[in-house]
Amino acid sequence: MSSDFKKLLNARFLYTFAVQMQAVVLGWRIYELLQDPLSLGFIGLTEAVPAIGLALYAGYLVDRHRPLQIYRSVMFVSLLSGVLVLGEHIFANQLSLFVQVGLLYAAAFLTGLARSFAQPAIYASVPRLVERNELLHATAKMSSAMQIARVAGPAVGGLVFGFMGAITSSSMVCILLIAASISMALIKKDIEAPTAMNRHASVKDELLSGVKFVFSHPILLPALSLDMISVLFGGVTALLPIFAKEILFIGPKGLGALRAAPAVGATLMSLYLARRDRMKANAGRWLFSAVAGFGICMIVFGLSHNYILSLAALVVSGALDSISMVIRSAAVQLTSPDHMRGKISAVNSIFIGSSNEIGEFESGIAAKIFGTVPAVYFGGMVCLATVATVAYFSPKLRQLDLQKLETNT
Repeated sequence: MSSDFKKLLNARFLYTFAVQMQAVVLGWRIYELLQDPLSLGFIGLTEAVPAIGLALYAGYLVDRHRPLQIYRSVMFVSLLSGVLVLGEHIFANQLSLFVQVGLLYAAAFLTGLARSFAQPAIYASVPRLVERNELLHATAKMSSAMQIARVAGPAVGGLVFGFMGAITSSSMVCILLIAASISMALIKKDIEAPTAMNRHASVKDELLSGVKFVFSHPILLPALSLDMISVLFGGVTALLPIFAKEILFIGPKGLGALRAAPAVGATLMSLYLARRDRMKANAGRWLFSAVAGFGICMIVFGLSHNYILSLAALVVSGALDSISMVIRSAAVQLTSPDHMRGKISAVNSIFIGSSNEIGEFESGIAAKIFGTVPAVYFGGMVCLATVATVAYFSPKLRQLDLQKLETNT
């Protein structure tokens, strides 16, 4: 692998680590101030608005400009978000509740703004920093680094916040983002915008070209829909502060472990998958089995009042989600033309953002209306129903063979 790819990998790791750390602090702080599960849902919605709303435009810009420069801007905006959270902690005694909450929601908005550009920039950069025969290996490395950051970030965030306080944890977030910015500045290669594009097309046509590609594809649309709907209703991330404080009674340190648990499973699974290719020929079957298993894990988590069992359910859910993510990412990479990688990745990020951030909002509303535990049961059942529905209506996805996609690309 090239040294520039390693620097990008390092920057991606530090950025993800910092964002995950901040998510733990932000969630706990909001719930501590407002004592309302709906406030946790609004954090997800606040992040989702720019992440989803600007995704198509982000893909358009990435495919017409230098993706590495755009990713450097992502680091700057994320650092600004971290500074807002740090400022809220430092001046908490001098600020009104309204201003404190406003700063935290503004930080979530900036995080969503940065995320709208982050994934298209990464998807457009990696294939042009490594040789084509190294692409799958590079993608696996990038995925593993992100999963490790998703494990370490929440765990460290919860422990530092619990033992050393909010100011120390938020300061660490800012330091990590500064380090990520330095790593990006050291990359020597300047990736130019792709030349194979229709520059005479209207901006509207350019923005929608990725959408048209995905929605006309017999594999990508059902695969992304399966992931979006399942995680939209089945995810429990937004409700973890409530479980930590009122159901499992484990405090912010335990919350960090709960936040990290899915990423632990995802990391172990991604490291295993990087050394195995048994899923390629039967990728469709693996995909549906993994998503169904994810739904079952969410039901088990909702039923559990035991900390160890809850952790185990989240670890297994992360491992199964990793299978889904690897298959989906491989399908996107193998079917995307070079000059449309940013726009197609932007559509992918809309689906992912819908399932994650809007899913957090849905969780908050469901918990407010039905209660926290019934909301988790409901989400798990919707996940299982989605698997059955998509499997019935999409035989091509059931028969997905990644080996054939590789051969035909």
